[in-house]
Amino acid sequence: MRERVVIKWGGGLITDKTTLCTPKLDVIEALATSVRRCLDNDLDVILVHGAGSYGHLRAKHWRLNEGRVDADFTPDDQCQSQADAVACVREEMLALNDHVCSALQQQGVPTVIHPPHQWAEGVGAEFEGDLARFNVRAGTVAVTFGDVVPVAGDAEFGILSGDDLVYRLATEVPYVERLVFAIGGVDGLLRCPPERATEDDLIEEWSPSIAFEGTHQSEIDVTGGIGLKAARGAQAAAKGVEVLMVNGGHADRVFDACMGREVRGTRVVS
Repeated sequence: MRERVVIKWGGGLITDKTTLCTPKLDVIEALATSVRRCLDNDLDVILVHGAGSYGHLRAKHWRLNEGRVDADFTPDDQCQSQADAVACVREEMLALNDHVCSALQQQGVPTVIHPPHQWAEGVGAEFEGDLARFNVRAGTVAVTFGDVVPVAGDAEFGILSGDDLVYRLATEVPYVERLVFAIGGVDGLLRCPPERATEDDLIEEWSPSIAFEGTHQSEIDVTGGIGLKAARGAQAAAKGVEVLMVNGGHADRVFDACMGREVRGTRVVS
């Protein structure tokens, strides 16, 4: 069987995170070419993308990451309640996914889409759902994304992060050799905040014992930011998966990382 790679396109990479529902189409198109190149080199791909401005902004306002809460929310033009916001965020994620899949299809890449709210329950790394659906035929890219999913009990719903998805996919779907995080704006994990970092501040190999600093936009982000990526990457590495973080603004680097070549970025180990 052909090897597989799980790729995570960060939401901050493929969208303008400061403006509601604004995709970076040029970035998405460039990344789609790297997926095409993987397939052309006999490497199958499972693709997970983040939400960026398609999920985090509205989810933050409506506190969807907390589940059902009794609070006085300020309605907007599209949402009058948390239930409305759940439906709206799911629709927005499907819209972003449509941009992603359209770019792949323009490269002649067949896709099959698995929206998590249709098959997953629960949040965090221990979510429940049948991952066998991602064991698709060679040459087809299974695509999924961070989403608002059902949650048992009083919470009723919550946000399943794409970083939790990639950890499970990389360690449970057959023939996955590596996990590549394509992140926005930085070359990998850094020793200091990006605005102060120089080229020498890149951490080329990271384990959980090494301190790093990253920008987590807590006023926007409703998942774990770069820290969750690092943590889930280390968990995947502990199970024998090769894990890399690279600057997704350089599609060639993403491709090289997927192929297991030496590339500027951060190798995550356990």
